[in-house]
Amino acid sequence: MNTRRKLSLLACTLGLLAAALPASAQGTYPDHPVKLLVALPAGGGVDIIARLVGQKLAAATGQPFVVDNRAGASGRIGLPVVAKAAPDGYTLMASPASFLTTNKSIFKELPYDPQADFAPITKLANQSMVLVVKDKQKFASAAALLAAAKANPSALNYASSGDGSPQHLAALVFETRAQVKMTHVPYKGGALAITDLMAGSVDLLFAPLPEALPYLKSGKLTALALMSDKRSALIADVPTMREAGIPNMVMQTWIGLLAPAGTPRPLVDQLNRQVRAILQSEEVSKHLYEIGMEAAPTTPEQFQQVIAQEITLHAELVKASGLKPE
Repeated sequence: MNTRRKLSLLACTLGLLAAALPASAQGTYPDHPVKLLVALPAGGGVDIIARLVGQKLAAATGQPFVVDNRAGASGRIGLPVVAKAAPDGYTLMASPASFLTTNKSIFKELPYDPQADFAPITKLANQSMVLVVKDKQKFASAAALLAAAKANPSALNYASSGDGSPQHLAALVFETRAQVKMTHVPYKGGALAITDLMAGSVDLLFAPLPEALPYLKSGKLTALALMSDKRSALIADVPTMREAGIPNMVMQTWIGLLAPAGTPRPLVDQLNRQVRAILQSEEVSKHLYEIGMEAAPTTPEQFQQVIAQEITLHAELVKASGLKPE
């Protein structure tokens, strides 16, 4: 076979191989719209940062990143959609920590494996949890609320955005470490929980600061204490739990970006670089701060380690609380 014939066959073979590779491997990702799934209703903290990052990715790539809200069942409706999606970079998800960590301890069976079914890309943001009430006259302080909970076991009702949610986990921390018992009222999302708190249907809520902040600024809700080691400049007059006389009550939750397991590593790395640049930009980091979030980009390996560590920590917390898996 002459040299020209060999080169022609080689070129043909390489062309066929390139055609068989996903767009990401050919350097053209994305070449059509990307779905960014959020397993919660619109309007909450996860939805807010998903839309913000999606808009920035769309501007950077020239392709839409379309947020798809699949709320309900504490993530057990939305996350399996991502777990079963093709690992080609065109289905991603923004998830709260709880769907990947706490759920493994509070449900006997999950329709997804938090570690085996997803490829971590990066953490997006951290959020402080804040104890909020509607009736400031009834609960003038966190200490007063704690006293009421001790005096009347199970009488106080607290809302959450679902079983195993950050709100639920924060309440379990409070109950376990303060040795009190309250009644859990789960909702399908944080916005619904806040609505019923304002209506007086429940007594209190441990909310991510970004979800509570607009209602605190308008005076519709009152913050009693932050589950943080320091105050927030956004609500500077609100004490930490320790300052309120309730020690050992620090809890921070996070939101992360993931893809289906098996997503090619070059594509994961590309998304990691793009999203980290977005989060580290002055415009975005300032905007997140103003709504109560802290940009928290990581490497995929760091994010994977966080998930593994918190699965263990949350299992210990759930066990200590006496909560039985459903």
